[in-house]
Amino acid sequence: MTGSHFDDLTTPRPTTVDKRPPEHKDPARLSSTTDQRLLDSRGPADWVHSDAWRVQRIQAEFVEGFSVLAEIPRAVTVFGSARTAPDHPDYATGMALGAALARAGYAVITGGGPGIMEAANRGCSEAGGMSVGLGIELPFEQGLNPWVDLGVGFRYFFARKTMFVKYAQAFVCLPGGFGTLDELFEALVLVQTGKVTRFPVVLLGSAYWGGLVEWLRTSALEHGVISPKDVDLIHIVDDVEEVVAIVEQRFHELVEK
Repeated sequence: MTGSHFDDLTTPRPTTVDKRPPEHKDPARLSSTTDQRLLDSRGPADWVHSDAWRVQRIQAEFVEGFSVLAEIPRAVTVFGSARTAPDHPDYATGMALGAALARAGYAVITGGGPGIMEAANRGCSEAGGMSVGLGIELPFEQGLNPWVDLGVGFRYFFARKTMFVKYAQAFVCLPGGFGTLDELFEALVLVQTGKVTRFPVVLLGSAYWGGLVEWLRTSALEHGVISPKDVDLIHIVDDVEEVVAIVEQRFHELVEK
């Protein structure tokens, strides 16, 4: 089949190598992502006819993710900024966390990008653990960092987020921006509503996260939009070993049930 609305079905997966010069590529795809094109309701009416076909590709992403990650050991998902430089103290903390989790027998799952994600993958890999990266197609291509041992590329955020949750025994957030906050609050909602087992959500770095937690305890709680037990879902710590202790304690509690 031909036509612009079918061309989208043949877009290479994010893991595909495509070294064609920009002039040989579709300009529309150089400035947008698959998620963006899916959610864009503008354009001719025949656009809607390709949405049903997209379901096939969405299904394929879930199938690949489930297949690749099915046999990884118990794991912890680590979130954090992609902008953190290697010489920043938070990068060193990310490495230390990845290494400590690996020594405790956990795989480390990140978004596979640079910054904190790279640091956690690097620390885990260097300590002999399984370092997992779940990449995402973005307008600015970044690819998986070199410390990822097992990587999967995704077009759709919702498929990728499912993998972050499904294969983790805990979530740990280091300092990060909108992406980190998005993952943090989605994890909290899933735990709060019982959609996932009530495993820990840990914020590493009280100097960075303290203001947010205080806002939850005051503004959000005082407005009655959350309950006191919701705030208790969050652990805020400053020590990597304390993170591992929280993860281990909750893991053993679940095993004993």
